[in-house]
Amino acid sequence: MATPVISPDAIRARFSAALSAMYRAEVPLYADLLTLVEAVNAAAGEATTGDPERHGAIRVGTAHELATLARAFAVLGMEPVGYYDLAPAGVPVHSTAFRPVHEAAIAAEPFRVFCSLLRLELIEDATLRAEAAEILARRQIFTPEALALLGRAEAQGGLDAAEADAFVAALLETFRWHADATVDSDTYRRLSQAHRLIADVVAFKGPHINHLTPRTHDIEAAQAAMLAHGIDAKDAIEGPPARRVPILLRQTSFKALTEPVRFTDQTGAQTGSHTARFGEIEQRGAALTRKGRALYDTLLAQALQGDPALPYAQRLAQAFAAFPDDLATLVDQDLIFVRHRQGAIEPIRYEDFLPVSAAGIFQSNLAGQSRAAYAAASSQAEFETALGRAVLDPFELYAAMASADEPSLQP
Repeated sequence: MATPVISPDAIRARFSAALSAMYRAEVPLYADLLTLVEAVNAAAGEATTGDPERHGAIRVGTAHELATLARAFAVLGMEPVGYYDLAPAGVPVHSTAFRPVHEAAIAAEPFRVFCSLLRLELIEDATLRAEAAEILARRQIFTPEALALLGRAEAQGGLDAAEADAFVAALLETFRWHADATVDSDTYRRLSQAHRLIADVVAFKGPHINHLTPRTHDIEAAQAAMLAHGIDAKDAIEGPPARRVPILLRQTSFKALTEPVRFTDQTGAQTGSHTARFGEIEQRGAALTRKGRALYDTLLAQALQGDPALPYAQRLAQAFAAFPDDLATLVDQDLIFVRHRQGAIEPIRYEDFLPVSAAGIFQSNLAGQSRAAYAAASSQAEFETALGRAVLDPFELYAAMASADEPSLQP
């Protein structure tokens, strides 16, 4: 008799725990961040000790890498939700979020991965662009065991407990840090000059996890605590301003660490350095309807384009004074998704990401490098071709939650 398969939720929980343990060991400052966030949450009355990280992020270089990751995440019960174009903010990637989509699955294990695909066509130097493509074509970011177990999972409709543990261990190798680069120091320099994120994607064996993110209910306190403990935090919290009724997603992070790496032309005690990995904190609020998101985007644009003589936080607060901040008005104006339970209205939590915030986090962790928007147009259709399927529409998923219908996974 065949051993029964275990649920994708259980496999996702095992993977999330293993990834967290690996990252804490690789980046000790991240372990310190988790301790700090637990203390902040406890002070806010939230008993979150042992609460799982909410998300991580990786960057891949080819369509094949992205499509294979999509297959692997499907075994973990994670579907691609949403399309994010970061090129307008000067980051040469487009992205999706792999996450659970059913309410029960989110409650069981909310972990998700923000996954970005490098847009090689945005490398302006044609010679360097061809060189980067050749470097990426030579690498294999998955172990033979991970690929074998992935094929087995697809053939038999899942994995049993022993297979799941083996798959998690094998898949973890894709996300592990490798201090030995796959290029020489001159190639790394040229890739970095094109964009530091390009070097991060191209110059290494695989797409090391570049951050993990615990949640908090008081992100201002968490930001202040990082600074009080001497942690080099980014200058401002990304996302909407503080509100009585929180909306969407607010994020902050400590800045990426500069770590020693060895390039292929270095020997003995010679090393170079690379800056990529950091720790992030998130606070989530209510999911906005299409109408609400349109208002949010309009007000955010006003803040970004406002009087540069004013601090950004002041411009943001002034702009968002036009966004209603009481539950009754938000519901009456159809700005947020809610569910009705036992005569009460409950906002539906936002489970996705914000492209401007993601770009802001990325840019703050690229050793200060920034650039104007890329001129080349992006394409969701091109991204979906690379992915091998269509991404799911987050608004449709929230609407299904609001109506108590189960969301469809059909693209």
